[in-house]
Amino acid sequence: MRAIVLTEPGPVENLQIRDLPLPSPGPGQVRIRVRAFGLNRSELHLRLGYADGAVLPVVPGIEAVGVVDAAPGTDLVPGQQVAAMMGGMGRTFDGGYADYTVVPRSQVVPFRSGLPWQVIGGVPETLQTAYGTLTAGLDLRAGQTLLIRGGTSALGYATAALARDLGATVLATTRRPDRLAGLAANGVDHPVLDDGAVAARVRAVVPAGVDAALELVGTPTLRDTLAATRVHGTVCFAGMLSDQWTIPDFYPIDYLPTGVRLTAYSGDAADLPQHVLQDALDRLAAGTLKLGPVTVYPFDRIRDAHRDIEENRVSGKVVVLNGS
Repeated sequence: MRAIVLTEPGPVENLQIRDLPLPSPGPGQVRIRVRAFGLNRSELHLRLGYADGAVLPVVPGIEAVGVVDAAPGTDLVPGQQVAAMMGGMGRTFDGGYADYTVVPRSQVVPFRSGLPWQVIGGVPETLQTAYGTLTAGLDLRAGQTLLIRGGTSALGYATAALARDLGATVLATTRRPDRLAGLAANGVDHPVLDDGAVAARVRAVVPAGVDAALELVGTPTLRDTLAATRVHGTVCFAGMLSDQWTIPDFYPIDYLPTGVRLTAYSGDAADLPQHVLQDALDRLAAGTLKLGPVTVYPFDRIRDAHRDIEENRVSGKVVVLNGS
């Protein structure tokens, strides 16, 4: 089978398309014929050498969609449509950047859909994280206000869609003026230009501060995001678009505003209920849900896809379509 192998941390040239033996599933494992896979910031971190615990060389890819090819000792049958994600995929064992991937049954979510694979491929991991941040991370309710810091990321768009669907008012940021219209077109109530200090702009819209905020940029903007949030409001840290992971000389009493709660979210396949994935796919097909723009690349342009993500050339989700 064809597979994309990361030989060692470094430039995109370290992603190499190779012929590998077809992997064999053991009991309780599922071999998936991969039809598409979404690209995620964590795979960029892996390639750049930021991923702790990764075993290289490895086939990257923390998610994939396709059909069951073999599933010994499980409840799944060949030909069944499935999504796989997380659980060490693409880090401690070979992931979704391949014609086939073998994963534990616990990391697989079955579904049924007639949508094109390039559409389905952009959904699972982004939906899992968006759903998890709004429920476990923020406990967002209808009528509340939500700030998304990093709104033109795939997760930003998806979270905005789910929050609006819930009945919340959404503010979302972008550093690029040319992307403000895209936020508005994708359902954001108040697009906000991010110059590094957005708290004052947010409070011009919501004087007391937002009820909830999702931090996707990372530690450089976290303090300002906290300042945009009301007393007894909640900020959920769930992304690191900035690639800066830690806060130097962190002193909580000085850093955290009085009464503002700070949480985090990092989920797994088990955190995406099957009915949530199925409902999202059904609504995408019906045109009643939009999770944001998707840019599609063929398998042999994986380096271009990684380069465009690293250089912030694309807005929304990037999907690789495996058409062989």
